Amino acid sequence: CPCPLPRADTSLSRLVRRLLSARRSLDLCIFSFSCPLLARAVRLLHRRGVRVRLVTDSQYMELQGSQIGRLRQEGIQVRHDQHSGYMHHKFAIVDRRMLITGSLNWTRQAIQSNRENVLVVDDAECVKPFLEEFERMWEEYNPTNYSF
Repeated sequence: CPCPLPRADTSLSRLVRRLLSARRSLDLCIFSFSCPLLARAVRLLHRRGVRVRLVTDSQYMELQGSQIGRLRQEGIQVRHDQHSGYMHHKFAIVDRRMLITGSLNWTRQAIQSNRENVLVVDDAECVKPFLEEFERMWEEYNPTNYSF
């Protein structure tokens, strides 16, 4: 790949490789997303024709450095919560079969400085409840359902 993605074998490069393995879909449920490298990988998938959907927290999507606006500009579907509490999930589902979850916010701070964990699971019984939660939130946060 001629793109500037990490090439060394690090935890970040392994995460990026898992994301880039998507062929059909990538569903993201991310509290805070400001890491340009991870956003670049998501945009690459979108350009390849992978269906990318992202659910995020409304209070964090417009903070300084957030990548959400750039992802939206690329045509990636983004929905956000309408509640006062945080949408605090941190998971990704690759091709409806692989779950990536853990404490990691997708931020530079978390990647470079924090002690975080990421778990990758491809067991259907473990992936299923996360898929159901994503679909539930995707429908709940549909802008046509908002009441102001």
